Amino acid sequence: MITAVGMAKEVSIMIAAIVIAVGIMMLASRPLGDFVERHPTIKMLALSFLLLIGMALIAEGLDQHIPKGYIYFAMGFSVFVEMLNLRARGAGKPVHLHPSEWKPPQK
Repeated sequence: MITAVGMAKEVSIMIAAIVIAVGIMMLASRPLGDFVERHPTIKMLALSFLLLIGMALIAEGLDQHIPKGYIYFAMGFSVFVEMLNLRARGAGKPVHLHPSEWKPPQK
């Protein structure tokens, strides 16, 4: 959304870009939220990305430049490994629990 404001010169284009972006976010939020709820490792991956970006920003604030390519590579590699993990876990047979033998006490 900020990119649309920075790149476009006409206000109508900025408004259209923001409305379209908000619409796409609203449509994608439920499926993405459901996906993250089904796969908690994705939540941990996102939190680790926030940590990585936060550390890079702190380093930049301390005049220690970290090339963006290193950060992008680390993030891309992590996503690739997580995709492999999700695929490997999805290929296995689902776990079926046995019915419970426990019965509540009679009063």
